[in-house]
Amino acid sequence: MLEKYGLKLSSLYISQVKRKCGLDVGQNYNLSKKKKDAKVPQCPPEKEVAIREALKFFGVI
Repeated sequence: MLEKYGLKLSSLYISQVKRKCGLDVGQNYNLSKKKKDAKVPQCPPEKEVAIREALKFFGVI
């Protein structure tokens, strides 16, 4: 992704896009200790497009 799009992607963003596509995602074991105020960053639209293209390329979706 870095070579083709110049983007660094976190596994959080990849799992968010996989959930949107209805794919199975493993359990997250790195949960925040502050469960009330846990603010999870959302995947930016340009990165979501790149992730979807990569998933299509590898035949995941």
